[in-house]
Amino acid sequence: MGVLVAERYRLDEPMGRGAMGEVWRATDEILGRPVAVKLLPPEGTGPDGAEDAERFRLEAQTAARVSHPNLVRVYDFGSQDGRPYLVMELVDGHSLAEERDRRTVLGPEEATDIAAQMAAGLAAAHRRQVVHRDIKPGNVMLTADRTVKITDFGIARFTDTAARTLTATGKVIGSAAYLAPERAVGRPGRPASDVYALGCVLYELLTGRPPFVGTSLTVVQQHVDAVPAPPGELRPAIGPALADYVLRLLAKDPERRPTAEHAALWLAAARHADPAEETVVLPRGRPLAPTAVLPVAADRPARPLKGVAGLAGAALLSAALGLGASVTSGGDPKAPDPRPTSEPTAPREGGEEPKGTGLSPASSAAPRRAARRTPGSGR
Repeated sequence: MGVLVAERYRLDEPMGRGAMGEVWRATDEILGRPVAVKLLPPEGTGPDGAEDAERFRLEAQTAARVSHPNLVRVYDFGSQDGRPYLVMELVDGHSLAEERDRRTVLGPEEATDIAAQMAAGLAAAHRRQVVHRDIKPGNVMLTADRTVKITDFGIARFTDTAARTLTATGKVIGSAAYLAPERAVGRPGRPASDVYALGCVLYELLTGRPPFVGTSLTVVQQHVDAVPAPPGELRPAIGPALADYVLRLLAKDPERRPTAEHAALWLAAARHADPAEETVVLPRGRPLAPTAVLPVAADRPARPLKGVAGLAGAALLSAALGLGASVTSGGDPKAPDPRPTSEPTAPREGGEEPKGTGLSPASSAAPRRAARRTPGSGR
């Protein structure tokens, strides 16, 4: 018998450790179902113990506030002997980071399908006024049937609550390779920031590299003032309509990016579109909610991010990185050849695919079990 949490959840085996705690495969003894249990170090330990405990509490409230097939479900939350715990859906699969590392690039249709599911999950969160703020391949799970599950709302914040006080110290929280320009200069994360990160992930799946590569500081600076190479130049197989839309997701001005809801509809429609076409028509009968629509790639110059130019910008970004602990290169891929020439490759025959859970599996050091293969999954 393993250790019981809350006299209900039996901890069966460790699945990994991350910045926000450790994750266990567990069993709900009352309902008789497998779950994932995330444990935070005891409250008040370490220099940031109180803040970590508060962030953990907000993670539970945030994740429980939204429900969608493309988001990891949260079942329970509490504290035992001063140690907070979070009980979540156990995802039988592996992370998008592991998929990326194994295959380098994905076919345009497959990458677009994954991005469409991510956008649908984000749209559901944004409708509930929840911003994830750390979208990256390591926080996206793929189940055996290729369903996308966004996980780890550990640094998410309600956009309409006093939870903003956790960023009042000036910390910038997130991963450098996927950090929106406005967040790089210290502005709060908003729904458009998640859309930018989605664009970074899709760019990487399509081309084999994120929009910008280098050291964390260099990459953050490029997010603010550099233009990414057009995806079609790095990989001609990417159609012009898709390549253009990826760049719209990566607009410097948040107001020029599509909403997550628009992205979900557009990408779903583009999945089976002719790559040679320059436009994608959204399906009829699927209007967007008027309250959810922001301007999309308006024909006007992008507004510059004030206060960031030349050395002044570098100094600001350096200060942001120095404050914290919180802008990381974790999940940032290595800089590969910027012009991948090969098409997606299938995984090794007979190779095992690790299972995952709903929490930053890319940071896990523990071995995982093999996930089931599903015919027609594209793997």
